[in-house]
Amino acid sequence: FPLTGPLRVVAVLLLVGLTWLLANTLFGGESGTSVRHFFSGKRSTEPRPRRYKCGLSAPCPPKHLAFRLVSGAANVIGPKICLEDKMLVSSVKNNVGRGLNIALVNDVSDLLKFLRPLHEGTLVFVASFDDPATKLNDESRRLFEELGSTAVKELAFRDSWVFVGAKGIENKSPFEQRMKNSKSSNKYEGWPESLEMDGCIPLRPPLEG
Repeated sequence: FPLTGPLRVVAVLLLVGLTWLLANTLFGGESGTSVRHFFSGKRSTEPRPRRYKCGLSAPCPPKHLAFRLVSGAANVIGPKICLEDKMLVSSVKNNVGRGLNIALVNDVSDLLKFLRPLHEGTLVFVASFDDPATKLNDESRRLFEELGSTAVKELAFRDSWVFVGAKGIENKSPFEQRMKNSKSSNKYEGWPESLEMDGCIPLRPPLEG
């Protein structure tokens, strides 16, 4: 029914009061800051966290390469290899396979063909997916040892493994992680957790002569 007299005045006062409360909630105080910025066109003054190559938390020094390796999770999520902010291997690129992801190598004969002729100073990035060890033989393990690996000798069925090595390296590589497949500690049923490693690799000075 239509409001008349005092009832109309009360209704108007209630409407004004509710409108003020709503406006104060949306536009007043800290809770309304983002809304005011939205309507006024002003951007938040809070600085966004800076992103460095391959998602590193800090930039690499000059003459260093930024990298990130992520091993596969069980046999479901594929590995990732990023170098200098370029994703070389990932499920999104559809170039991953079960085994050792170097350049989509899974067959041991192809692996040996790939590793034997490497030139001096060549960097090798490896991320496992599902099972890295079943098809490895003594020669392939020895070749990885020559690239600086200390874990490949013990690498076993369904272990997780990430590794960066180099042809002609004089010492053992500091860029290597291995997670053993163990029923007592596996994160996934039958597989250990995924490994993630990043860092900065110093560029080797060119060989004289």
